[in-house]
Amino acid sequence: MKSVAIGSTNVSECEHCLGLWLNIAAFEKICADREQQSAVLGTASPAPNSVVRETSKVNYVPCPQCSQLMNRINFARCSGVIVDICKGHGTWFDRDELSHIVEFIRGGGLEESRNREKEDIKEERLKLLEQQRVAARRSLLTGRDVDDHRIPAIVSTQGLLKFLLD
Repeated sequence: MKSVAIGSTNVSECEHCLGLWLNIAAFEKICADREQQSAVLGTASPAPNSVVRETSKVNYVPCPQCSQLMNRINFARCSGVIVDICKGHGTWFDRDELSHIVEFIRGGGLEESRNREKEDIKEERLKLLEQQRVAARRSLLTGRDVDDHRIPAIVSTQGLLKFLLD
């Protein structure tokens, strides 16, 4: 791999497949900085005719730093761009995947994903509150705390969700 600059960010590029390796800080910088995003979009180019993509085959690739197989995830859970991530070192992007992610971010996809996660958390909180109410009603009706062992877990989970949402 060779070192290349995208704006003011240095990344590693595979000379054979034109994939990119970004360490955690470099990727965070690109996600947060519109100038860096413009630089990414400025370097995007169509794949040469000699590159053949095989879409049905899934390959887990090793991290260039620690050699452990990386996890494949859909960026932001809804972007449609599957990237390979080593949680300790960085992210591998196949050719043009970084450009697709920048377009996703600029199109409001990241904000939409965050809002969807907040809504999911609110729904879970409501479900937990209902479970707590049902347990309390059951306890009153039977005269004993049949679900007593679950209430502390429900209350502590509710507290965690409230902390995360506020």
